[in-house]
Amino acid sequence: MSLRYINKKRKTALTNINDLVNNPNNCLLIHYSCESFYNITNGRTPRITSIAVRYFSTAQGKSFTIHRTAEIKNIPFNKIQEHYDEIEREMLKDFFQFVGNHKSYNWVHWNMRDFNYGFEAIENRYRVLGGRPKVIDDQNKFDLARILIDIYGTRYAGHPRLENLIDKNGISKRDFLQGKDEAEAFDNKDYVKLHLSTLKKVDVIHSILIKLGEGKLKTNSKWYEPFGLSAQGVYEGIKDHWIYALINLIVGALLGVIATKLFF
Repeated sequence: MSLRYINKKRKTALTNINDLVNNPNNCLLIHYSCESFYNITNGRTPRITSIAVRYFSTAQGKSFTIHRTAEIKNIPFNKIQEHYDEIEREMLKDFFQFVGNHKSYNWVHWNMRDFNYGFEAIENRYRVLGGRPKVIDDQNKFDLARILIDIYGTRYAGHPRLENLIDKNGISKRDFLQGKDEAEAFDNKDYVKLHLSTLKKVDVIHSILIKLGEGKLKTNSKWYEPFGLSAQGVYEGIKDHWIYALINLIVGALLGVIATKLFF
């Protein structure tokens, strides 16, 4: 991969972050929880348990959950499994009504990229249940996980990256569930616990985006990453560092003083 391509991706990622942070009123953060696709053997789309959306500008949230939908429909908690399709369809209907009213917004997410886990998975699940989803344009989706790789390189955090980034930046992990714990919570029908984890992950995405926009995000990346240690790579790394800008400012000021003394 050429340095020109790497640099272009990095600049695009930084531009996207600046646009998102500087236009908070048009930015939504999203995460969702679902049945573990690793436990599905027949190839069907995993059931959705909850979706959390947050307005970046106000931190106000909107939740779409199995247990609350069941409560509204007067279905007892212990009967959810028997009516799951009905409840899930109603929950997703509400979600896609929200999407239809916010299609022009920018949607920031974490690894929601494909049919297994992503916008496409939610859309397909609604189709399976007989619904017609509103589809968000790809240009309005921003994968924060990929953006961080484009900015800092692949070694900015160890796997699992989100959890390690949380620890690196001192972000609270209260209610945060790992993948295996989410799968266990689903098997145990602990939908409330799953949703609390979903809410927490949206909160984490919010914190990371703010720190990234302020230039305060802590990562494992060195100053020369992702450019490498070639002569051109080192130059690109130095050129992009704040010290380089400071040196340029000082040198420019000194040259200005010298020019003034010589010619005036």
